[in-house]
Formats: sequence, structure tokens, C-alpha cells
Amino acid sequence: MIDKEFVKQKAELIHEDLELLTEFKSLTFEELVSENPIRWNGIQHLLQKVIGRGIDINQHLIAETAESKLKAPQTYTETFLALEELGVLPENFAQEIARSAGFRNALVHEYNNLDEHIIYKTMGEAIEQYTKYCDYILKFIES
Repeated sequence: MIDKEFVKQKAELIHEDLELLTEFKSLTFEELVSENPIRWNGIQHLLQKVIGRGIDINQHLIAETAESKLKAPQTYTETFLALEELGVLPENFAQEIARSAGFRNALVHEYNNLDEHIIYKTMGEAIEQYTKYCDYILKFIES
């Protein structure tokens, strides 16, 4: 059984972090990167939290709604794609947001010292994608 309160709490935390990211989005790339390294690191951490919470929601929904015929996701990316199979996310959107799981892994493990321009660009994408994601998730659990 889906724990609606768990899902709603995670979605609310995502929204709170997205609001913080939105404040940073008004700054230029140069302002974010060069003027305040603590702020820059904070942005990266917020992105990790947003994506991680999305993955938590995905795993919960899969565990509680998937039938045995659904192949268990082997990666965080696959958790987003599984939500398309379960009718939670539209196919194109699931494909699009699934890429964020790989980005999260790169942030967490600092693969190749990620290009700062990619992080800046992803911040804007995350704000848009995870706002939609939460809308889809909340609509699903209320249906």
C-alpha cells in the first residue's frame, strides 16, 4: 500500500529545495561560480537532495504498486522509467527526467570534476523537471 504521507512529505521537501534553487537561478553563472564557493557547493547539494528524494519516491511507488511482471529496476535511472510503465509518468517525460539519476551519481561521486556549466544548466532543468515530477506524483497518489 502506498504511504501517501511519505510521498507527500518527500514531494514537499523537493519543493522547498526547488524554491532555494530558484533563488539562485536569477544569478549569472559567473556570480554563482566565482563569488561564493559555499553557495556553489550548496547548489550541488540541493540538486543531490532533490534527485535523491525523487528516487526515494520512485522506489516506494514501485515497491508498493508493481506487479511481479515488472522487472525490478537495477539502477536509479530505471526507477524513473519504471514509473512510465506503471502509468505514473508520461513516456517522454520519464525518459527526460531519468537522465537526472546519472547526473546525481556524477555529483555524489565527483566524476571527472563535473563541468560547472553543466551543473548550472542542470539546475535550471531540475527546477522545471522536478516541479512537473511532483505534480505527476501527487496526481497519481490521489487517483
